[in-house]
Amino acid sequence: MQRHSCQDKRFVAEAAEKAVITMTMSISPNLLVHKLQPYVKHKNPRIRAKASMCISRSVQRLGLEGIRDYGLDTILQIAASQLSDQLPEAREAARTLALELRAVYDKFVFNHEAQEVAEPMPKNDAWDQFCKSKLSASNALAVIRVKTGIY
Repeated sequence: MQRHSCQDKRFVAEAAEKAVITMTMSISPNLLVHKLQPYVKHKNPRIRAKASMCISRSVQRLGLEGIRDYGLDTILQIAASQLSDQLPEAREAARTLALELRAVYDKFVFNHEAQEVAEPMPKNDAWDQFCKSKLSASNALAVIRVKTGIY
């Protein structure tokens, strides 16, 4: 039986994909996000996409306190950097991550009983301000558009 190199590459890619998914589910999400963070800036777009997908899955496992401890702004910067990636897998992972971060932000800021504000800011305005304070103008706009469904 003769195999062509494209079949071998597909087999290897599928095996690698399964390994990455298993790794995402079995390694501490905090450790995994930390280790994968440099790869979202890799020159190879496929590596960036896989790193983005793993980070998105791992952040979902971190939960509210884990995200807060890791740094909401740090993870937000990761998501924002991938929203304009050339591969759709990276962009979709970044959108999923941005939506997760928005939900965490709303839970933490607006459900936190210790918050004492004279005039509370509407949720959308608070999120917009947070994004603008932590990201470049273009990245903040990209993240803000995710919450409204405009891409």
